[in-house]
Amino acid sequence: MVLEGKSVFGGIAIGPISLYHRQDHVVKRTKVEDTAAEISRFEAAREKAKEQLQALYEKALKEVGETNAMIFEVHQMMLDDLDYVESVTNMISSQKINAEYAVATTGDNFANMFAAMDDEYMKARAADVKDISNRLIMVLSGHEAGAMTGEEPVILVADDLAPSETVQLDKSRVLSFVTRHGSTNSHTAILARTMNIPALIGVDYSDDIDGKMGIVDGYKGRFLIDPSEEELEEYRKAQEQDREKQRLLQELKGKENVTLDGKKINLYANIGGVGDVASALQNDAGGIGLFRSEFLYLESETFPTEEEQFNAYRTVAENMAGKKVIIRTLDIGADKQVDYFGLDKEENPAMGYRAIRICLDRKNIFKTQLRAVYRASYYGTISVMFPMITSVEEVREAKAVVDEVKAELDAEGIPYGDVETGIMIETPAAAMISDLLAKEVDFFSVGTNDLTQYTLAIDRQNPKLDRFYNPHHEAILRMLRMIVENGHAGGCWVGICGELGADTELTETFLRMGVDELSVSPSMILRVREKIRNSRSC
Repeated sequence: MVLEGKSVFGGIAIGPISLYHRQDHVVKRTKVEDTAAEISRFEAAREKAKEQLQALYEKALKEVGETNAMIFEVHQMMLDDLDYVESVTNMISSQKINAEYAVATTGDNFANMFAAMDDEYMKARAADVKDISNRLIMVLSGHEAGAMTGEEPVILVADDLAPSETVQLDKSRVLSFVTRHGSTNSHTAILARTMNIPALIGVDYSDDIDGKMGIVDGYKGRFLIDPSEEELEEYRKAQEQDREKQRLLQELKGKENVTLDGKKINLYANIGGVGDVASALQNDAGGIGLFRSEFLYLESETFPTEEEQFNAYRTVAENMAGKKVIIRTLDIGADKQVDYFGLDKEENPAMGYRAIRICLDRKNIFKTQLRAVYRASYYGTISVMFPMITSVEEVREAKAVVDEVKAELDAEGIPYGDVETGIMIETPAAAMISDLLAKEVDFFSVGTNDLTQYTLAIDRQNPKLDRFYNPHHEAILRMLRMIVENGHAGGCWVGICGELGADTELTETFLRMGVDELSVSPSMILRVREKIRNSRSC
């Protein structure tokens, strides 16, 4: 039997299937006489839950980096949320009920409230509320949060996995995981990719698969149940080829990104935060081609301060030890929503109030970020890049804010480095006037994800349109050629930082176009290097 799903992380896993046994207990409503004692019991459980989450944070920090560990800090803060705590304590006091039932009811109410919201980011918080409520109930009832059975490494199958459950998994015993629910952008999916565990989501399985032999094909999104001997042999060979490929790729560390005919290209990494730098260095990145600074905002309960941002940017610059670090300024909006920004609901947020439009409208936020970027530039080689550009006027206005920031820093006697200025080319408008834009900046970085979406009039968040989303479309390739030609004619170097940069089917095409830099996820650097070294640029 073959089940289909969506891949979260590639790879092949072969082994016994184990259904994840979450210890969900039926919470019964009972009457209590001493409500003060019951509230004290709830408060003690809350403190113990926060201690557990702190331990999880520290464990995740070591294993998957700061960016991915932040969810456990968020969960600790959610346990201190005044509305949540008051709801529980008021129910205990007014209804004279046990803490477990008050927590379960409050958790359900809050989760339903989040799930009903239109905003995708806020919808995802429903799972977080359920997670912290389940943790509290487990503490109150004296049980563990979840369990894996047996000692043999397994393909772990679950209805869904909360972030806290994922990070607690004994990775030496997990070959892969498969879930019925979840999304490719969930915290769990991000952790899975960082942990390098082949994984699938959206798989509609039945409980009778427990204990059977299985194969997870993370490349094709397939889950094979009770495979035949022929299938097992086929996938064992593919798995060994995969391992050998990884071993050979390791030999490329320290090698140059040079084509067979001698053209050199820069190969950088895309990162979301300080914690991803280790992976970039481990995979021998030549620099950071895209630092998605919006993650500092997405993971914060309020606007990150200049000092907080400065420390993050400085740490990345220092860790990269002189290698180029390109920081994309705030790219909030569209599918990346932050509640404290107070953004209105939009019918078409992908084409709405986002990125540079917010920055130029709310210049106090923009200037805070730019001050942090320029201060950090003194400690490394930092470049700044503006997203969602559609006109020359936007670039000039952004550069004027940069000039204000530099003048302020000069007046305060604060040193800064020589910062290159670039823009994202991710709209057809920017592509069409790239000859004019090249006169304003030092470099272009093409965001192929949005460029494809806008050019083909396809919402890339809509799964019904997957078959129409074609980044290899000739219109996209023609635009890329034009962008490179116009950029070079205007004295700009041109890179690609979208997902297409890691598409090895197009690597040689990019080389022939004259692309100067490719920025990809850290795990793809050595694969792309291999392709570059086996390609020709003309």
